[in-house]
Amino acid sequence: MITPSQSIQLRQVAEKAARLGGDPLLGVFRSGMDYGYKRDRHDIVTEHDRASEARIIAAITEAVPDSTIIGEEGGEVGTGRVRWYVDPIDGTSNFARGIANWCVSIGAAIGEELVAGVIYDPVAGNMFAADLATVTLNGTPIRVNAEAEQHRAVLLTGFPNTKHTRLFGRQALDAYDELLDAFLAIRTLGSGALNLAHVAAGWSDAAMGFRTNSWDVSAGAFILERAGGRYFGFRDGVPTTPGFLMPDYIAVGRDSAYPVLAAVMARLTSGTANDRILSKEALGS
Repeated sequence: MITPSQSIQLRQVAEKAARLGGDPLLGVFRSGMDYGYKRDRHDIVTEHDRASEARIIAAITEAVPDSTIIGEEGGEVGTGRVRWYVDPIDGTSNFARGIANWCVSIGAAIGEELVAGVIYDPVAGNMFAADLATVTLNGTPIRVNAEAEQHRAVLLTGFPNTKHTRLFGRQALDAYDELLDAFLAIRTLGSGALNLAHVAAGWSDAAMGFRTNSWDVSAGAFILERAGGRYFGFRDGVPTTPGFLMPDYIAVGRDSAYPVLAAVMARLTSGTANDRILSKEALGS
């Protein structure tokens, strides 16, 4: 177990580390940079991702020696009790091309329970932060503010991209067409962490992601839930806990998922073609 005061301390460590990792990136943003590839040509990495992660790890391990770091670039380091999920630049493609929608994301967990999280947007100067006592944007409390009706809601997602069409084939495009019809608008911003933060702040209504990693979503899931939203992690078409460790998710600023969003998620991730709509009860409300 962890006390609220200990959670606050971890949040403060995460905030400091995020600034140390993120602020130097402003000096190279839009300066032109080389980048390489990880899995394929759609998954890029820069030297600045690695440098930012190194600064973050150094700050965290100095402040909390009893730490394990799970980082996007460096993998798992350490054997400590506090597990930190670190994405040094979420939205690297945006960062590398000069698009101002990228961030630093850091989540902290004890075992499989998230206890602190920050998402830092250096360009906008926005620090989304949560612990077991508070959830704030630049020190001011935030709360979700989602539309009740699906047809009035805005969905933030990177779906569909090349990875999704490889995974789901034509079903991905059919599902996107279904979502376009169901929602007021769909926006692709290029940073899954910021998508979750925007729903938490009440700036949007829902988010969705497929084949994500824990460092992509841990901070955002925690911030969203502390702000009154819901985060549903899926495995094989079924909501499964802990949600932030599952590969697929939907996130909403309400007490239940929008029906078409839930149906698309369940259908694609279960690998079946049946149009199963999850009820509020099925999503664990």
